[in-house]
Amino acid sequence: MNRNLKIGLLITGILLFLVAILLFLTRYTTKAHSPEELTSYEGKDLKMEIFYNRPYKKGRKIFGALVPYNEVWRTGANEATTFTTNRDILVDGSLLPAGKYTLWTIPMEDSWKVIFNSQMYPWGINLEKKAYRDPTFDVLVLERPVNLLKEELEQFTIYFEESGEFVELRFAWDHTLIKVPILKEKAPESAFNISGE
Repeated sequence: MNRNLKIGLLITGILLFLVAILLFLTRYTTKAHSPEELTSYEGKDLKMEIFYNRPYKKGRKIFGALVPYNEVWRTGANEATTFTTNRDILVDGSLLPAGKYTLWTIPMEDSWKVIFNSQMYPWGINLEKKAYRDPTFDVLVLERPVNLLKEELEQFTIYFEESGEFVELRFAWDHTLIKVPILKEKAPESAFNISGE
């Protein structure tokens, strides 16, 4: 192997190493500002889990500004938020089959669209800073009203809250709260009959 080729390979190796370090540091810094969170619900035969990243408000106007109205949001920061259920469930009265989904939202002034998408994506946004979501893989889209929180919530939070026969999937940040009811018990088989018979 000649000397120029050795030098070229060495330089290429060093550059690749530096790029890897830069990507690691960028991701680590981003995670420090929006830490990862895993939240779950478990009851009888139902297990649900959400993985997401939690950005902070930091004095910014959130909805209608940092998170624009009427645009798809990755529902957190960094990676796309994921939702997993171990069995078929009724979400706001609509069937969501067992499985793992990416969870997207479209915040609006008076309501939000909540979207369960069957595809996994490499990151929450693409290079143009638009949501990675491909709508052809949407399994369930529903719309829920905005509730107002009396006190400001500094960090974006997704959690489950028991509410009678339902467990509510809740999204909360700033002064905004969205509640999505999920039936805790297995629904009668007739609820899953999509043929209309």
